[in-house]
Amino acid sequence: MIQLQFENQRVKIDAGELVGYQVDGHEFIHQKGSPGWRSSDTEMFPIIGPTAEADFKVTTPLGEAVQDQHGLLREMEYRLRSQSDTKAMFQKEYIAGTTIKNSKYPKKSTEAELSWPFDFRFKKHFELTGMGLEITFTISGDEDMPYMLGYHPAFKLHTKNPTINIGFKVITLPDVLAVGSRALQVPDCNEILLKDERELLIKTHGFGHFMLWTEVPNMVCIEPITFYPYAVDQKNLQQGFQQLNSDKKEFSISIIPI
Repeated sequence: MIQLQFENQRVKIDAGELVGYQVDGHEFIHQKGSPGWRSSDTEMFPIIGPTAEADFKVTTPLGEAVQDQHGLLREMEYRLRSQSDTKAMFQKEYIAGTTIKNSKYPKKSTEAELSWPFDFRFKKHFELTGMGLEITFTISGDEDMPYMLGYHPAFKLHTKNPTINIGFKVITLPDVLAVGSRALQVPDCNEILLKDERELLIKTHGFGHFMLWTEVPNMVCIEPITFYPYAVDQKNLQQGFQQLNSDKKEFSISIIPI
């Protein structure tokens, strides 16, 4: 367990997963074992969304790749690369064609192994500052590799009537619950304010959109995404791809207590 500290802020990271963020003792992150979700955060890469209706295959310029929901990155293990009192950096590295065991098999998937026809390196960097917690993702790999990226953090709710505010628009917890497993789309948005017992501002760079998901009243996932996967048929997920170029790509999320 990695622990970061800055003034009144405490962060806990378990094998690259954000499992705790406290400010003055107030916990903002959904805790494992609580109703709702077995994790507290994960990344969706190189695809976002389900693939079962497409026989767990995604079309790429190098042929079809076997991918389960939200991609294979979540099935890989992070390695700690650097650490200080306020910072930690983790990395996953993938070699094209390597088979990765699918944890959803056989109960929720017909595919025992997943693979991707491109090399990539994925870095996750945490930093505590006077403003709050910043998480940065850096992606590098084969030029022209297609990809989508989503970050999937779950926030603990302390009140019965929290709201999610986007400018003057207010989204309630029943609004999110009503959409169910598809997740509520929030297009063309880089900033969301979660109003609960304490307010939390979530600002992003590079993603462009959000989606909101929960199936329980004690947590909500506020997920920055590059593409909303339910906008297309599963067999056409490639429509949401971006491409890597010779430079690395960076995406960031700032979690700022108000």
